[in-house]
Amino acid sequence: MKYPQIDQSLFILNRKNYTKQLKNNSLAIFNAADEFPRSGDQNFIFKQNPDLFYLSGIDQEQTILLLYPNCPNPLYREVLFLRQTNDYIKVWEGYKYTKEQARAASGIENIYWLEDFDNVLHSIVHYADHIYLNTNENDRYSHSVPYRDVRFIEQMRSKYPLHHYERSAPIMRGLRAVKSELEIELTRKACAITRDAFVRVLKFTKPGVKEYEIEAEIIHEFIRQGGTGHAYTPIIASGHNANILHYNDNNQECKDGDVILFDFGAEYANYNADMSRSIPVNGKFTPRQKEVYNAVLHVMKEATKLIVANTVWNTYHEQVGEIMSEQLINLGLISTTEVKNQNPNYPAYKKYFMHGTSHHLGIDVHDFAGRYTPFAEGNILTVEPGIYIPEEGLGIRLENNILINGSGNIDLMADIPVEADEIESIMNS
Repeated sequence: MKYPQIDQSLFILNRKNYTKQLKNNSLAIFNAADEFPRSGDQNFIFKQNPDLFYLSGIDQEQTILLLYPNCPNPLYREVLFLRQTNDYIKVWEGYKYTKEQARAASGIENIYWLEDFDNVLHSIVHYADHIYLNTNENDRYSHSVPYRDVRFIEQMRSKYPLHHYERSAPIMRGLRAVKSELEIELTRKACAITRDAFVRVLKFTKPGVKEYEIEAEIIHEFIRQGGTGHAYTPIIASGHNANILHYNDNNQECKDGDVILFDFGAEYANYNADMSRSIPVNGKFTPRQKEVYNAVLHVMKEATKLIVANTVWNTYHEQVGEIMSEQLINLGLISTTEVKNQNPNYPAYKKYFMHGTSHHLGIDVHDFAGRYTPFAEGNILTVEPGIYIPEEGLGIRLENNILINGSGNIDLMADIPVEADEIESIMNS
């Protein structure tokens, strides 16, 4: 791992909060994520199941966590099962957790090798009334392949058909949305690395540079500072490319007079930053570019004020839509008549701002949280308005990460340059 070991108290507290919400005499099981083949002799880089990491701190494939608070055998109330290393694995793959290291990372005393899982489970499962199993219930994404959790559910139902099966996801949805102090600090670190990468890019960018050269500067800074890498595939979209919301070819030349839209963030210790910025390739916005830029910045600042506890998701987005409509009218992109006669299901502003303003942020970039649950203290959300004008070859998006606290909110990216004049100043220094 590139990051220092996280204080195990985070995972001990997370398990305590989770097991509090189980039905009486329940057993819960969490599996590591699948390893996905990339070619005939290698896998894609492993990315841990966020729920397993949240509860254990173990960042390794082929891991199982078993929680059974009421187990009649105290040895099996918290158990972690690990892939046992051997001489072959040591030579070809390197580091794997020892039992002592896993104990130190997770705070779980009872560590077994993976080969013991079936026997341990079978010795206790008949004493449990309920079995909690995990699946990905993030409503922003749906798997089209039978991943490990789904396969495991089928195995369990086949072997133990008469137990009462429960879903862990509703519990995790509530827990993961509210960040602890340790989680906030890890997110701050990811934001700080992202800031330094952006400042590096401001000093590097000039007409003629390729989008992928900028991407290389970003990953250089991420890795140099101990980040795992990109939190998501970075967007380096110059000129017309900025009007493609998920553009990531990053293979074009950045031309004099164009604006580049960036959307990137560092991953650090499995926690993520998510930042968007837009900068002039030559270091100087045109009057029209700056006009659009400042309109987006105004919406971002006003939307940030609305990110407070008890805000309701749909109401928030409606309010942001009204703010955006005013700016688009001022820019001459839509008219007051269009707004007055708009279809409520597809407001006029959607022609130039077609995506949502915010999402939760955490171990997943689009983190697990309730779409219909009011915002709460401890939530971290993005604020990312944009204006996209294909006919002008211009797209502007700005995005910061906002923590809700007791007194309102804290911008975790407040120290990342965002004012147009500051960006120009750094680029021309």
